[in-house]
Amino acid sequence: MSNFAQSISDGFLNFAPHVNALGLKFVAMGDDWAELALPYAAHLVAYPADNETDGIIASGAIFSLMDTVGGMAVIAKQRRLLHQATLDLRLDYLRPAEPGKTVTGHADVVKITRSVAFVSGFAHDGNPEHPLARMAATYMFTKGARA
Repeated sequence: MSNFAQSISDGFLNFAPHVNALGLKFVAMGDDWAELALPYAAHLVAYPADNETDGIIASGAIFSLMDTVGGMAVIAKQRRLLHQATLDLRLDYLRPAEPGKTVTGHADVVKITRSVAFVSGFAHDGNPEHPLARMAATYMFTKGARA
């Protein structure tokens, strides 16, 4: 892992308490993309007492994963930590995650303007060719905007 990726991983993933509560883990980062993992955990299951949906991770946890990885992709592209707010995030669920499996979120920066970043991404549980959700998001820089 590069020094930049390590500093982003350490700083960004420890910044928000909900990131730690979900157990999000750094996977990889490139020039304009990032990947995070949401390890399977019993406390993330949507309906623990329902035998029909037994073991399926709640959609809210996956939504938080994708919001976080989208913001991290923007930081990867900008090459510095930036304060940003999520303006819009659309997540289309294609199927439930398989019980017991880690969910990986991948996000790519599509375009950055002076004040807004546009990001797309997907989540999968082991096979990127068989995603469980697709994401489109916009993030607004709240201070320290693009130079």
